[in-house]
Amino acid sequence: MSVRNAIAVAGLILLTACSQPDKDTYSPEPYIKIEHPDWSRNASIYELNTRQFSEEGTFKAAQKELPRLKNLGVDIIWLMPVFPIGEQSRKGSLGSPYSVKDYYGVNPEFGTLEDLKQFVDAAHALGMHVILDWVANHTAWDNELRTEHPDWYERDHNGNFHPTPWWDWSDIIDLDYSKPGLRKYMTDAMAYWVEEAGVDGFRCDVAGFVPVDFWNTVRRRLNAIKPVFMLAEWESRDLHASAFDMTYAWSWWDTMHAITQGKADLNRLFVYYSWNESAFPKDAYRMVFVSNHDKNSWEATQYEAFGDGLEPTIVLSVIGEGMPLVYNGQEAGNRKRLAFFEKDPIEWKEDPIGNLYRTLLHLKKDNTALWNGAAGATMVKVPNTQPQKVLSFVRQNEQDKVFAVMNFSDEEKTVSFSDTLFPGEYTELFSRKRVVMDSDASLTLPPWGYRVYVN
Repeated sequence: MSVRNAIAVAGLILLTACSQPDKDTYSPEPYIKIEHPDWSRNASIYELNTRQFSEEGTFKAAQKELPRLKNLGVDIIWLMPVFPIGEQSRKGSLGSPYSVKDYYGVNPEFGTLEDLKQFVDAAHALGMHVILDWVANHTAWDNELRTEHPDWYERDHNGNFHPTPWWDWSDIIDLDYSKPGLRKYMTDAMAYWVEEAGVDGFRCDVAGFVPVDFWNTVRRRLNAIKPVFMLAEWESRDLHASAFDMTYAWSWWDTMHAITQGKADLNRLFVYYSWNESAFPKDAYRMVFVSNHDKNSWEATQYEAFGDGLEPTIVLSVIGEGMPLVYNGQEAGNRKRLAFFEKDPIEWKEDPIGNLYRTLLHLKKDNTALWNGAAGATMVKVPNTQPQKVLSFVRQNEQDKVFAVMNFSDEEKTVSFSDTLFPGEYTELFSRKRVVMDSDASLTLPPWGYRVYVN
């Protein structure tokens, strides 16, 4: 065989080999490349607005309440931004905590760096974890970066610094993440808080406005220090792959608001859960919430948003898939929209909503079927005879089982079920009564009533 023919034959063999993919080519590849901290698997999260959390509005005052939050069933404390607030173009007398003047500083309104470190240490001593709210998309007008690194900022068509387009965020100006120097600075600053203050991760403001590859780099850097938990204020699958443990379930809130206001039936909720189960990886945590600082201050209190449907909505937020968020004051039955740019402390008192959350959050912690992501069980719809108004589903694994039934209407509903999943012996969570549910069982629920059966 000539050299030329030998080369031709070799090429044909190589081409044939390349055209016949190895079987591993078709093997599924895990979408999520990060590992969640072990302590997040059965966790619930609490948003703490330091300014409004106490009369003093300080870390020291908030620290005194950590045992109460532990008793409530909280695992992760999300502190709203703790940094000095810009004075130029400030809104209100105290300004927005999302207008950051110094990424390495502490707002003296709240206390000192040492106070913050003591807060974190006290939370750790109780087995809780603390994440800081991080604002990477923009800074205050008078952040020193504007004068030291003006090239790190975006400019408008006139060459001027500008707030985020289309929003009324006049107290901030946007950063430009095409600049490697900015990326290094911001990553170093986040690492500083993990190393210096011992925080356990970050909630990242408008995370989708910042490039995903930046967040991927941040996660690698922080995980090299210790396992961290990252929450993105965004609703997108791509952020889960290599950067964030959890994203917001904004559309869940919108759906529940529409249902409880009589503007939609449960078919809209089925769309959300279908999307969540089919489009998001199983181990992608979704944060479900009845309130947060944006909703409470700018749109509605929990009572305004959900009316008589508030309690079943809270129940679903904890029993359904996702990590539940409690915004400070919910558990006290807070009925006011907390001012955002001024001091407006919460009035603390015992309230049935607090008791409801306490019961639910402790069940979530103890019942493995309700754990987060792949550690928990998938919701499986149990068909019933009132499918547009009554939600019924099972979450079950080899160890635990929960069967939940919720009436999302202002009328009494009697339902029967058709499925093989729901029958069994249970304890009803709130009445503590033993119940046997067989295949022909029926159930009458009052308006907005709910039952949670635990096995």
